[in-house]
Amino acid sequence: MKRINIFSGKYRLPAIAAGLLLAMSACTKNFELYNTDNTGIPNGMLEADFYNLSYLKTATMAIYNFSGGGDPNSFQLQQNLNADCFSGYFASATPFNGGRNNLSYFMMTGWNGETFKAGYLSVMGQLAKLRQSNIPKDFPAVWAVAQIVQVTAMSRVTDVYGPIPYSKAGTSKTSIEYDSQQDVYARFFKELDTANTTLRDFIASGKTLPFKFGDFDLVYNSNFTKWLQFSNSLRLRLAMHVIKVDPALAKAEAEKALNPAKGGVITSNDGNMTVRIPGAGYTNPLVFIAKNWNDIQINASLQSYLTGYKDPRLSKYMSKSTDAAIPAQYIGIRLGSITSSNAKSDYVGYSALNYVDDDAFTLNTPVQLMTAAEVYFLRAEAALNNFANAGGTVQTLYEQGINTSLDQWHAADANYINNSVNTPDKYVDPKNAQNNADTLTHVTVKWVESASLAEKQERISTQKWLAMFPEGQEAWTEFRRTGYPKLFPVVNNNSGGTISSTLQVRRLPFPQNEYNTNNAAVTKAIGLLSKPEDNGGTPLWWDKR
Repeated sequence: MKRINIFSGKYRLPAIAAGLLLAMSACTKNFELYNTDNTGIPNGMLEADFYNLSYLKTATMAIYNFSGGGDPNSFQLQQNLNADCFSGYFASATPFNGGRNNLSYFMMTGWNGETFKAGYLSVMGQLAKLRQSNIPKDFPAVWAVAQIVQVTAMSRVTDVYGPIPYSKAGTSKTSIEYDSQQDVYARFFKELDTANTTLRDFIASGKTLPFKFGDFDLVYNSNFTKWLQFSNSLRLRLAMHVIKVDPALAKAEAEKALNPAKGGVITSNDGNMTVRIPGAGYTNPLVFIAKNWNDIQINASLQSYLTGYKDPRLSKYMSKSTDAAIPAQYIGIRLGSITSSNAKSDYVGYSALNYVDDDAFTLNTPVQLMTAAEVYFLRAEAALNNFANAGGTVQTLYEQGINTSLDQWHAADANYINNSVNTPDKYVDPKNAQNNADTLTHVTVKWVESASLAEKQERISTQKWLAMFPEGQEAWTEFRRTGYPKLFPVVNNNSGGTISSTLQVRRLPFPQNEYNTNNAAVTKAIGLLSKPEDNGGTPLWWDKR
């Protein structure tokens, strides 16, 4: 695969006029350009309506973008050089733009629109095509899955930017209005209501589909019960996002998600929401970037927690350094420490994603979006807030979360949850002492019932963060929402004062293409932010730290 140069600062989004956000006839050209279907199904093999299911397949892949033949360039900007790094999971040894880029808080205009583009062209656009077929009417359970995929994808988009076009997206207007993030979340919950009711009715009916839906379902292979459990788990996740800004809404939605009569949540690793690699020509884009380009390494914050806790997942997540100048060790890179004085070779030998072991990360490893471990930690937080139906005490759910993650990674260690001694390490950069940093926190792994509410929240959030690896989008959201885990501050802050080194990046600015093609609407959307400043330091609606 030929790599295109998208890091010079000259990379431009394709023209996405506001009126072309979804599947209007005028936008078909753009959708096909960016989403050529590679499902391998020749024309004529299926009835037209069934062939339309390929749109669902493409949309599912585009949540974490490896659509378009497995091209990792989009994912690199959509998530990897943004949320994956802001979350404390990853950093890069590559001095993009002379070290002045998003990783040092110099927000690159050419980097900040890919999440938006992938969401609207690769997800919303594809599902709009599916909506125009007979699938929603003839096979409502399939359409319910499409609705869940849409909420999954677009919740990530709004959690990057804040206000987004949603309720009016796809209209024929030349200017598409933005919804406030509060309104977008309200719509998500209603869409999940509809999808869940449809799925429960279909499951209760005992009916089956007259075609092989598993050919298009890259997640649960046409198991609608697991889709229902994921939908409830997703509702729980979104409910906890808003707990600080709207506690009553968070409680109502979390209790609805946890109500056993609604179908249950993910409870075991065989229910994890992972998108499988569909076949030849596709790869896991994170592994591709790490293995083939050496463009992403491990963040010093993640290394600090894993090595300090002597976490049994350490060798699963990351490799030891390969730099001949330093002994083989687990060592990450502090965000913002790569400057114009550095060559890529200076730090590329630091720890990377572990693609060496066959049972860790390969080019065919399914893309992880949600795990049972995360759900246990969400339930632990629900119990901490005295929500109904959490299904256990805070401590038992917390410990189930840890053990479920250890089982997922085949890293069982019965003593880990009882460790009351180990704390995260301080960071020592073998090549530059100016990057050294003291220990972030002294919180341990073992549950302490007598601890303060804040310390309990830190334990839950920290272990959830460790369990969600390598899914940096949700990890960044949780860091912004809770303040945990405590992450090393950026070494060089090139934001010009718009982003706090303490609070760190809170969102991405709106895409330049929106200013070019939907100016009136995006200008108005700035007024929907918590403060009318379209920069990386402006908190989102639910962000009340």
